[in-house]
Amino acid sequence: MTESQAAAVRDSPGLVRDAQAGDLGALDRLVTGHLPLVYNVVGRALNGHPDVDDIVQDTMLKAIRSLGTLRQPDRFRSWLIAIAYRQVQMHLRSRKMTLLRRHPEPVDVPDPVGDFAERTTAALVVAEQRRELAEAGRWLDDGDRELLALWWQEASGELTRAELAAALGVRPRHAAVRVQRMKAQLELARGVVRALRARPRCPRLADLIRPWDGAADSLWRKRLARHVRDCPHCGARRGGLVPPEQLLLGMVALPVPLALTAALQAAVQSGTAAPAAAAHGTTLVALLQNKALVAATATTVAVGGGFAYAVHHSPADPDRGAALPAPVVAAPVTTTAPPTVAGPSPSTRRGGPAGAADIHVAPDGSDDGDGSVARPYASLAKAVAVVQPGRTIALRGGTYRPTSPISITTSGTAAKRVTLTAYRGEHPVLDMSGIPAGQWAITQRASYWTVRGLEITGAPDQAYVCLSCTNSVFQRLSVHGGGSAGLMLRDPGTAANRVLDSDFYDNRGSGVAVQFGDGAGNQLRGNRAFRNGGDGVNLGDFAGAVTVQGNWSFRNGGNGFAVGGGTPATGARHTVRHNAAWDNDGHGFVDEGSTAALTLGNNTAFRNTGLGFAVTTAPATLRYNVAVGNVQGQRGLSGAVEATHNSWQEGSWSAASFRSTDPRVAEGPRAPDGGRPATTFLAPTTGGAGASMTGD
Repeated sequence: MTESQAAAVRDSPGLVRDAQAGDLGALDRLVTGHLPLVYNVVGRALNGHPDVDDIVQDTMLKAIRSLGTLRQPDRFRSWLIAIAYRQVQMHLRSRKMTLLRRHPEPVDVPDPVGDFAERTTAALVVAEQRRELAEAGRWLDDGDRELLALWWQEASGELTRAELAAALGVRPRHAAVRVQRMKAQLELARGVVRALRARPRCPRLADLIRPWDGAADSLWRKRLARHVRDCPHCGARRGGLVPPEQLLLGMVALPVPLALTAALQAAVQSGTAAPAAAAHGTTLVALLQNKALVAATATTVAVGGGFAYAVHHSPADPDRGAALPAPVVAAPVTTTAPPTVAGPSPSTRRGGPAGAADIHVAPDGSDDGDGSVARPYASLAKAVAVVQPGRTIALRGGTYRPTSPISITTSGTAAKRVTLTAYRGEHPVLDMSGIPAGQWAITQRASYWTVRGLEITGAPDQAYVCLSCTNSVFQRLSVHGGGSAGLMLRDPGTAANRVLDSDFYDNRGSGVAVQFGDGAGNQLRGNRAFRNGGDGVNLGDFAGAVTVQGNWSFRNGGNGFAVGGGTPATGARHTVRHNAAWDNDGHGFVDEGSTAALTLGNNTAFRNTGLGFAVTTAPATLRYNVAVGNVQGQRGLSGAVEATHNSWQEGSWSAASFRSTDPRVAEGPRAPDGGRPATTFLAPTTGGAGASMTGD
């Protein structure tokens, strides 16, 4: 980074304010000053895909157009990275591709131009262990590769630990845990690479990989890592590994191409923009909202690169235009009996179609209408602004594309609940990709609501957040593709809410979370959380007891169920029964430092990368749980745990102890009534231990 670029980073708040006022020179310094950081994170996280130029062009134009919406100039760097990440996520979903496995190649024959680390290290150094480190990166999953790129920037002094934590959407303490997990996976991958490259090759390893097609996927990563860990011959080859920090610090930063810098400067200082600003005395942001000028600018920009990482933070309050305060964790709630949810319960048919509605919304409606069937509103924002207690809002089928966050503030009562539901027999989709970066898509500050039958996708940050809500029901939702958690219930006074029969998947953060607050009587039942970047189910920093029953969490980048945590750790006595966690990259079930008397009964942990049950601090009670095939072991328990009738105490359990180990039905479509699919997957052949996979 040059001195002028470093100065631009230091002076970014002032440059943002000047650029918002129309100073093109300030905008030029702002963009070029932050380019090296973005380019280096990009270059080490994304393969050289042909669409990279288009992604970067869209990212920079969106940042320039939206600069006027940035209320906190000192957060420009986080804001810019969030925009870049969001553009790439949209691109990847539209192409239905993954970063690493579009063209899988045998690990024995690495492609010197196909992997970011290989391209960099092969060009700059020839040290054998750096080549092994580059190849090991191919074995990391997408989340760990992204974290590796961020950690490299931290190791080189370009990012602080606080900024790395913000990019992950967690606190620094939890970021440290994530980094340690990533490094552990990296070390396992380095061992795999050494074993595969060894000549002569281990005979047992040769037999193991006979049916392997050479693709570095998660299943073979686990199989090969297990072999290397258990095989004395292959395990011995892991000796003498240089710490990755030393290898990374020896790598030179990627130089930003001169053409890229020049193109960005040309876009900022184009001949059409500067005269217009001088002639009309308007701001740069207002100018760039003009479609003709945007088109002219777009023809000027032709850049290369890739994408950066989302920095998740509390967005501006859509009602007050100010940032939300940091969450305050209240003292643990002493009430142990959950309060009764007042008002009518959800239908025993798992939420049937809406009956007569009071307010109708349709994609082809108009907010100038009256909300009737004949003249429906066009936006959910309009409907929630006019709804009154006891009324029902029905969304007609089709796709809605709001461009501003939606705020729900009108509460119902015990006798007059407010219902937001799909119109009978129809499927509404809320595409939140048009919401500004860093903003929560839907924020509810109201109680006694039933939200049912909606699909919510593409949120740039949190998809749906309920703040201090009580007596609300979330049922048969599908929330996916978001930039942070799918559904989060948070803040003090969050009580007596139920999340039922819903799917949360492909979100950047946790699938479903009850965090950062307190309140009794919250329940999670019949849900599935899968392929999320963080934990499937996360109860971190929540001081009220939550009942978690009959949920499935699988293929997440973090843990299956994180049932504790916080700084300091909370003492909530959560009850966790009949849940199943499989193929997660972390632990199946983990107390995350909890000091409470947790109850875990009849849960199943299968084939997770970490431990099946990691209960190392809580004085918990574990009964009739099953753990099989977890890479780091079946359990890690503190001396304060009371454990009886669990699989590790009752004879020899293995994959053969289940009626089926094929997850396809469990991971497939839900039943017609919205319940989990009926399956024999992970159903024990005998006995009463483990999760009930056919009922709660």
